Amino acid sequence: MKSNGRLKLILISALVICAVVLSVYFVKEFPNLLKLGLDLQGGVSVTLQAEPEDGEKVSPDDLKNLTDIMTKRVDEFGVAEPLIQIEGEDRIIVELAGLSDIEEAVEMLGTTAKLEFQDPNGDVILDGTDLKNAYVTQSGTGTYEVALEFSSAGKEAFAAATTEFVNQPISIILDEKEISSPNVDEPIKDGKAVISGIGDYDKCAELASLLRGGALPVDVKVIEERVVGPQLGSDSLQKSYVAIIYGVAAIFLFMIVYYKLPGLLTCISLLLYGIIVFWLQCAINVTWTLPGIAGFLLSLGMAVDANIIIFERLKDELRKGRSMSAAMSAGFRRAMNAIIDSNVTTLIATTVLFFFGVSSIKGFAVTLSIGIVVSMFTAIVFTRYLLKFCTNDPLLSKRSLYRS
Repeated sequence: MKSNGRLKLILISALVICAVVLSVYFVKEFPNLLKLGLDLQGGVSVTLQAEPEDGEKVSPDDLKNLTDIMTKRVDEFGVAEPLIQIEGEDRIIVELAGLSDIEEAVEMLGTTAKLEFQDPNGDVILDGTDLKNAYVTQSGTGTYEVALEFSSAGKEAFAAATTEFVNQPISIILDEKEISSPNVDEPIKDGKAVISGIGDYDKCAELASLLRGGALPVDVKVIEERVVGPQLGSDSLQKSYVAIIYGVAAIFLFMIVYYKLPGLLTCISLLLYGIIVFWLQCAINVTWTLPGIAGFLLSLGMAVDANIIIFERLKDELRKGRSMSAAMSAGFRRAMNAIIDSNVTTLIATTVLFFFGVSSIKGFAVTLSIGIVVSMFTAIVFTRYLLKFCTNDPLLSKRSLYRS
């Protein structure tokens, strides 16, 4: 039973190392586990300029509405962590990671998507603001159409108009162009309509997504469009991997040389920390960006810092002549306040960054917050249990292994 602590330490170390190897294997075999941002995998960057009507100015509310609508449209692409930000008084920059078709992006982002239904006299019955949903469907002949569902107010207005104009055409106008003008055979009271003659499924799906996102409050003009090549992102990612490897290796070497056995326990704890952070970020679909990687490295440094505080307090207690068990308990108790205070204040800062920062800054804040929470667990719980195993083992509890 004297080697019980050694056996537990060896078993836990082996399990952690196996988890690291499996994680690396999964990353290589299933690269889609990692969602990469524009700076790491390339993509499309589009700059849009608002163009109000003559005699009018672009208001801050117009720009805010533009960014909201662009966000809805970008969601249709399924793009991970897009960057949509206001530049100056009348411009918006949209960056879409992983998208290579710049023409598709420009067409989607630059279309006004102003929908109107007009009666035979040219008066507007209802518009896109009365729209509840839009989706692709098929007619009885197999052609694709865009089905529309109106809101409560739109339903009432459409029912009244189709009742008044039976056997007359109602025109469907998109961006001031008539795309359909069907005759009303009977009153339509269910709040539904169909736009036909759009084209194939892809065109219908694009129109449906534009209508779901809503019409732009002002016209926009694309003044810059560019593709961020994957080579830049790949180079940045490789350099980030190298930085992480060298940084972690340097930390491990320092901890083992300076703190001896506790330093070795820190290395095991940090490996577990990395595994937990990685899989948590995969589980909640966090997008990896260069700021996010910086947040991970910063949280790694804070995880090491927590362990250093604990070990320094442990050394202080050993110098006072306390037994290993008593020194460990007192060391953790004294270190706890400092660890909690430093991590809580950092969490407050990350909360502010998340709520007031742009997309990439939010990614940094999320990554750092996850890392801080996990580092507190690994330092306060996991490292403590490893030390407990060692202090109960005659060989691993020698004082010479705990003092620099």
